[in-house]
Amino acid sequence: MNARLCAALLTVTCAASAQSKRPEDLAIGKILVTTRSAGDPLFAKSVVLLVRYDQSGALGLMINHRSALPISRALKDLDGAASHSDPVFVGGPVELDTVFALARGRRKPEGGDEVLGDIYLLTEKSAFQKALGASSDPSGLRVYLGYCGWTRGQLENEARLGLWYIFTGREDLAFDEQPPTLWSRLIEEAEALKADLVDRHKPGER
Repeated sequence: MNARLCAALLTVTCAASAQSKRPEDLAIGKILVTTRSAGDPLFAKSVVLLVRYDQSGALGLMINHRSALPISRALKDLDGAASHSDPVFVGGPVELDTVFALARGRRKPEGGDEVLGDIYLLTEKSAFQKALGASSDPSGLRVYLGYCGWTRGQLENEARLGLWYIFTGREDLAFDEQPPTLWSRLIEEAEALKADLVDRHKPGER
């Protein structure tokens, strides 16, 4: 095996760990990025963090659709919400009156479900109130209204149709500081990687 071929195989291996379109790579903590050709306007230019994934289906939160509604108004009936002026996110098109939160910290919060590294999903009122009261720092807590949901086999079929890029989950992406530009940055990364792999495997090259 020559050096060029070894380098190409190494590139493919690294690429597979970064992003793919294979249904078998779906899992909790993975990040889904819609392709430019995705036909559903409800998911156009969306970046979704999978927070639940099992045989019954999948649930995710859009992490790049930040609203103008502050947490203090969206959750005004909860203790601790008044100190949070940062906005809530639109987690998806399903049940926009449903509230979820992602908490980030070294210790698992009470009532939290592990998603990715130090990031945990909160779904219960008591867990929300404790998280809201613990800190007003937006880098440690994000609130979402609504979610993205798929029944058994639905997300896998969409992946087979090439509607999603599946990225390895990273905490910095889940709490990205510039959500409005996250989709464009990730789609450019995915397309640049695809173009590089095509160039490396053009006929006649060794």
